Amino acid sequence: MPDSGEQHTEEYKEIGYAVDGRIATITLDVPDQRNRLSFTMRGEIVAALHRAEADDAVSVALIRGNGPSFCAGYDLKRSDAPAGLRSGSDELAWTDQFTRGCVADWMTIWDMLKPVVAMVHGNCLAGGTELMSMCDIAFVADDARIGYPPMRGMGSPDVPYFPWKMTMAQAKYLQLTGNSITGADAARMGWVAKSFPAEELESETMRELRALSSVPTDLLSTNKQSVNQAYEIMGMRTHIAQSWQFHYMSMNVRPDARKFADVAREQGLKAALEWRDGAFQREGFI
Repeated sequence: MPDSGEQHTEEYKEIGYAVDGRIATITLDVPDQRNRLSFTMRGEIVAALHRAEADDAVSVALIRGNGPSFCAGYDLKRSDAPAGLRSGSDELAWTDQFTRGCVADWMTIWDMLKPVVAMVHGNCLAGGTELMSMCDIAFVADDARIGYPPMRGMGSPDVPYFPWKMTMAQAKYLQLTGNSITGADAARMGWVAKSFPAEELESETMRELRALSSVPTDLLSTNKQSVNQAYEIMGMRTHIAQSWQFHYMSMNVRPDARKFADVAREQGLKAALEWRDGAFQREGFI
C-alpha cells in the first residue's frame, strides 16, 4: 500500500512521520521485513506518539504500514535489543522484561489524551495485533489476515487484549486456537470498528479521520478518557500489567516450552511452523 502525504523520515530509521491537516501519520516503514516490530521501530513509534501528543496542531494520530502488510509481529531475532535483553541473563529473564516492555510501549496509546487510529491491511499478526488492538479505533481491509498463531505452541500473548476487545466466546476461541480471521470477520465480531474493501481502505479511513479531527481536541480527550475509565474500573490495566507472569510461564516453565525453538534450530523454520500450525492448516484454518 503506498504512503499518503509527505513522509519525514530523516529523524527516524524505521518509521515515517508526517502531519497533514490535524492528522499525524506514523508509518511502519520496513516493508521488506513486513514491518516487524524491532526494538528500534517500537521506540520510534512511542517517540512519534509523544510528538503527536505534544503538537497542538494535531488532533488525531494514525498508525499504518508501508508495503504489502501492516505488521507481521515482533522481531524474533531481537538483534537491536538492549544488551541485558540480548544476553538472556537469569536476573532479567525471570521478570520477562521483553513482555513488560511491550506492555509499556502500547499502553502509551491507551494513556495518550488524543485518539490513535490504526489502518490495517495485508497481514496483521501476533505483536501486530497487539499494536492494532491497543489503538482506540481500528479500520481494516476486508481481506486483511488478523490473528495470533504463536499461541498454538509458543506462549500466551505479551499484551492480552482479547477479553477487552470482544465477547468471552470469541476471546476464548481466538486465544485458544491462535486462528487468524479476515478483516471483515473482525469487524463483524466487534474486534475492529469497521472494514472496507482493500481498494477503498485508505480513502474511507481518511474520510473518517478528516471528520474526527474536526472535533475539538479537548473534547476528543474527554470522551476517550471517559471510555477508558470504564475499562480501568473493570480491571483492564491490572490484567494487562500482569500479563508477563503468564507469558513467562508459558514460554519458559511449561513442558515443551522450547519445542518450537528447538525444532527451528534443528530442522529449520519451515519444520517448526509445520509442528505449530500443521494440524490447523490440515483442517482448513489459517
